[in-house]
Amino acid sequence: MRTLYQRLRSKKLQQYCFKIIIQSFFIFCLLAFNFSYSQIDSTLLKRVSRDTVKQGMNMDAVYNRPFLGLGKSPVSIGGYMEANWQHIGTNGVSEGHQFQFRRMTLFVASGIGKRIKFLSEIELEEGGKELGIEFAAIDFEFHSLLNLRGGIIMNPIGAFNQNHDGPKWEFTDRPISATQLLPATWSNTGFGLYGKQYSKNWMFGYELYLSGGFDNSIIANTQNKTFLPEAKKNPERFEEIASGLPLFTGKMAVKNKKIGELGLSYMGGVYNTFQEDGIVLDEKRRVDVFAIDFNSTLPKLNTFITAEWVNIFVQVPTTYTQQFGNRQQGGFIDIVQPVLRRKMLGWEKAVLNIACRFEYVDWNVGTFKSTGGNIGDQLWSVMPAISFRPNVQTVFRFNYRYMQQKDILNNPPSLTGGFIAGLSTYF
Repeated sequence: MRTLYQRLRSKKLQQYCFKIIIQSFFIFCLLAFNFSYSQIDSTLLKRVSRDTVKQGMNMDAVYNRPFLGLGKSPVSIGGYMEANWQHIGTNGVSEGHQFQFRRMTLFVASGIGKRIKFLSEIELEEGGKELGIEFAAIDFEFHSLLNLRGGIIMNPIGAFNQNHDGPKWEFTDRPISATQLLPATWSNTGFGLYGKQYSKNWMFGYELYLSGGFDNSIIANTQNKTFLPEAKKNPERFEEIASGLPLFTGKMAVKNKKIGELGLSYMGGVYNTFQEDGIVLDEKRRVDVFAIDFNSTLPKLNTFITAEWVNIFVQVPTTYTQQFGNRQQGGFIDIVQPVLRRKMLGWEKAVLNIACRFEYVDWNVGTFKSTGGNIGDQLWSVMPAISFRPNVQTVFRFNYRYMQQKDILNNPPSLTGGFIAGLSTYF
């Protein structure tokens, strides 16, 4: 059995090598693209454009992106970036003006052969301080209802985790329930089946995956509460499962072109290391997540509505205090209303939108055993927005956030407010 020193040394070495590989990959792609562009006639460069706002189903989001093809080469590349300015304060205290380069993501796709394709998504966050592979999988297409996917997959829990690209949204921030309740973007090494079927105005789709998953960090963390996003910080989940048992994720969705899309998803498994080298250390403890999502476009008004709600159940050891919740819930609803579609500022098909996001998160649902009073640790937020789209792949966003957050004892809430502006675009 490896010593602690060997484990730490191995982990640091793996993280260092991972960063070197990712950086080299980016440099290679940029140099290769630059070389190809300088060596060929520009007419061979073909942009595979897509309307990224209007899509088939949420499960299609991973491929519903604009790519740049190179002649007859089977490889296409693309990506997106996000940058923001913000001035936000909590209880009257602010850090002043802040500029943030949230992320840049690179897509590389390839048609390997007949009904075999590959897609990868590599993301740099916070100005390149964090690098990660969010998706890197091979798809084998046998039938519209039976396809195999393997590699690093995005677990299809809710809708946002798969459909998270910045240019698709009118808001500068990702939903709180998706990032602070669920660990979006949540991806793991795994394999599974997916399929889709059309019938007139109806569509049906499903996804079933076995993958790596959570570990004990969801209750043993610096947040001092049950916090699923903590597991995302562990890069070892791509090579080993803490419990030795796979995480199951499944989703079914149905869509009517005139009504909208409804998705039901589940993700669950054992999260703790209950045995090591054949020796039983603890009882098996589970985490189970249930989610429902819905999106629709109202006729005539063209109002777009998207919503997601999540319920989480975690088996917390009895030795832990009630500070660590065994049940969590939360979600969001976005309402986007186009108010002007016309030629503006030289752009032929520009759109001006007004929008609003409502959010709620409760990290500890229940009552105190000692007093019977409600447990706090919850927040709600309202975020009105104005967005301008010169085209469907680029968005300028101006948001205002108002948020109230209570601590676990339900003391008077802290108040957060401020303005955020930014842009996001595919490239």
